[in-house]
Amino acid sequence: MSTLLRRTKTALEKLAPLSLAEPWDNVGVLVDPPYPRPSASKVFLTIDFTEAVAEEALGDEKVGVVVAYHPPIFRPWKRLEMADVKQRIMMKCIAKGLGIYSPHTAVDACSGGVNDWLSSALGFPGVLKPIVPASNIPEGQETVGSGRIMTFHKPVSLDLIIKEVKQRLDLKYVRVARALRHKEPSSQNISTVGICAGSGASVLSPIKVDLYFTGELSHHEVLAALAQDTSDHSSIVVDRFLSGEHSNTERGYLTKVLKPHLEKLLREDGDDEAVEVVVSSIDRDPLDIV
Repeated sequence: MSTLLRRTKTALEKLAPLSLAEPWDNVGVLVDPPYPRPSASKVFLTIDFTEAVAEEALGDEKVGVVVAYHPPIFRPWKRLEMADVKQRIMMKCIAKGLGIYSPHTAVDACSGGVNDWLSSALGFPGVLKPIVPASNIPEGQETVGSGRIMTFHKPVSLDLIIKEVKQRLDLKYVRVARALRHKEPSSQNISTVGICAGSGASVLSPIKVDLYFTGELSHHEVLAALAQDTSDHSSIVVDRFLSGEHSNTERGYLTKVLKPHLEKLLREDGDDEAVEVVVSSIDRDPLDIV
C-alpha cells in the first residue's frame, strides 16, 4: 500500500470508523494498486465516481487516492470487461496507479458526519439523537448511529425549515410532500424531524416524527409515509416529506466538512510530506429540475 493511501485510510478511519458502516455496505480501501503513482501528493474527493470524474482524477498526475463516497465496487463481479463502465473505470485506475477508498455509511453515521451536517442544515436548535444507535461504538463516537432525530427546542414552521435547507445546502429547489390535512403551508408547526442522507426509507419508515428529511424516497415510499397521517396519534405521525435529491444531501459535505477535516488530520499525522485535498469540479447530481 502506498504511503498516501495508508495515510488517507488512517485519517478517514479516525474520522469515520468502519465499524459504524451498515453490514450490507462495501467500505474502506477498494483499490490498492500494485504500482502506485510515484509522485502523487493529492487526495481527490467525489460523491459519484463516474467515468467523467475518473478521467478528471486520472488527468492530474498528482492525484494518488480517490475518496469516493458511493462505493464504485459494490456488487460482486465474476469477470472484468471493458464493456462494463464500472469495471472499465476500475481497470483504468489500477493500471494508472490510483488508489480508491469509500467511507459511505460509516461517514453518514459518525460524529460530525453527513447526517449531523444535514441536521445543522435545518437551521434551528434542538436535541439530536441517532435513530438506530450504533452497536460497536468507538471511543468518542458515543452518540452515533444510523440516521438522526432532531427535536426542536421550539416548534418551527415547514416554510422556515425549507428556506433554511435551501440556503444552507445551496439548492434552488427541494421536493416537498404534504399529507392532505396539512396542505396549508403553515397549518402545523414541526417539532420532530427524522433525518437520513441518501435513500432514507428503510431508516425513516419505522419512526414517528413530524417531518422526514432525506435525499430520496420512491413514489410508493412517499405514499406510504403520507398514509401514516391516518393514525389517531396525529401529534406524532409523519405528515410531511422534504427531499433535496439523493446526492444533493451529501455533496456539500465534501467541500464544507470532509475536505478541511481531512486536511487537518493529514497535517497532524506526523508525516513530513504535504498532502493537498481537492474536490471534483465535475461531480454533480445526475438529475436537473427544469
